[in-house]
Amino acid sequence: MITIYHNPSCGTSRNTLAMIRNSGVEPLVIEYLINPPTRNELLTMIKEANLSVREAIRIKGTPYYDLGLDNTSLTDEQLLDAMIANPILINRPFVITPLGTRLCRPSETVLEILTQPQRETFYKEDGELVIKKEE
Repeated sequence: MITIYHNPSCGTSRNTLAMIRNSGVEPLVIEYLINPPTRNELLTMIKEANLSVREAIRIKGTPYYDLGLDNTSLTDEQLLDAMIANPILINRPFVITPLGTRLCRPSETVLEILTQPQRETFYKEDGELVIKKEE
């Protein structure tokens, strides 16, 4: 079972999802802006990905600065509160597989935790070759 916390508006998230599917697996896709993780789920993902709470926050295109989250004196609890209140602050995509949890930025990071190899040559949306299958 593979789970991806996905934002369909994000190219990195779309590429990650496509690489999961290219391995022959249909993951559980959770659009986290519609169905955000609980505080405990989010904290578990962050810990399992070996990230700090601050490393799991998305800055670009979010209210990060408006909320004063750049204040380095804020605690992890305060940062988590902000992420739960504003799911757009959760960086994406988080992917959970039997081999581990990763924040898949860049999208190729997902290859570290997929249980099946890529089946076909894979190009990112921007045309960058990621996987070249021998013919």
